[in-house]
Amino acid sequence: MQIQGKTFLVSGGASGLGEATSRLLAKSGANVFIADINIQKGGALATEIGAWYAETNVADEASVRGTVAMAVSAFGKLDGAVNCAGIGTAEKTVGKEGPHALASFKRVIEVNLIGTFNVIRLAAAQMASQQPSAVGERGVIINTASIAAFDGQIGQAAYSASKGGIVGMTLPIARDLARSGIRVVTIAPGLFDTPLLAGLPEEARKSLGAQVPFPSRLGNPAEYAALAKHIIENEMLNGEVIRLDGALRMAPK
Repeated sequence: MQIQGKTFLVSGGASGLGEATSRLLAKSGANVFIADINIQKGGALATEIGAWYAETNVADEASVRGTVAMAVSAFGKLDGAVNCAGIGTAEKTVGKEGPHALASFKRVIEVNLIGTFNVIRLAAAQMASQQPSAVGERGVIINTASIAAFDGQIGQAAYSASKGGIVGMTLPIARDLARSGIRVVTIAPGLFDTPLLAGLPEEARKSLGAQVPFPSRLGNPAEYAALAKHIIENEMLNGEVIRLDGALRMAPK
């Protein structure tokens, strides 16, 4: 798929991996809809890069339906969706305060896994209703998992479960949507320099980066965006989960 002139929804597109993706797609000539719950950051970024912003709660059906409808109203169709919205928590199954809170576990699953599926299903429904390209393609969907889906650490039960669910549903959804000419690919990043790590001391950040075999540093969100761009442009990439981690395999803690 050629990016120029196409319309993309980027959930969680106001910061971190999503922000980098929004910037690169806009720079590449796409119509970008930043779907993010953070009004201030989302609006400011949209103004800066010439994109659109829609306040969006990915776990809410009406909210995502509204954002998809806005994109279609503005540009006539939706060509792609990149799912970057997500949250994390650190909580042991049984800790000093007792068992893992069920509410926090549910919340992580709701945003990361159910929210991702909510965007997938509503974006795909719109794409499936549109006319295909000359090669039969109607759209592309990119999801964000994590290497925690494979190497979950102590305290990551909820986060790993949510990301493992994204990994697990990638192939069946790609198979579901193949008849409609919609591709589905998931990126599983390792340790990236995102707001999730921004609050750590510099020494701690360097220590984390040193764990990566090569290159021994934290990943740059622009590197995630570059891979997302390649997935969009390479129509043979479908139904796959791609680790973007510098060969890192996480230790228990």
